Amino acid sequence: MAQTITKGIKALLKEAGAVVDTLSVEEAKGLFDNPGYVFVDLRDIRELQRSGMIPGAFSCPRGMLEFWIDPESPYHKAVFNQDKTYVFYCASAWRSALSAKVAQEMGLKPVMHLEGGFTEWVKQDGPVTEKT
Repeated sequence: MAQTITKGIKALLKEAGAVVDTLSVEEAKGLFDNPGYVFVDLRDIRELQRSGMIPGAFSCPRGMLEFWIDPESPYHKAVFNQDKTYVFYCASAWRSALSAKVAQEMGLKPVMHLEGGFTEWVKQDGPVTEKT
């Protein structure tokens, strides 16, 4: 029997868009090296190796996000326990919108995501560093 999906990606993205702030690339270019902001790259290692990342960004594979945010998780990362603004990004802003919504629901704040993702960042000549 085929599955019946009752809520698709479009609905999920619409819900996220209603509650998560979006940061334009133009604004992000002035903030990526600001110590009050943590840019979180959600792409997988292959994407990072292929195209680099925003300088100073913290790499957090999407599948580990909730585990790394939760201070009671054995996988918790201290980067998520700071009084800073978190800016999530992925390749095209889909994973980051959903991730920012989940992070916000977990209590992480303030949280936003990068409009257009890394693809738009590169398109608008944002600086990129190699991931080693």
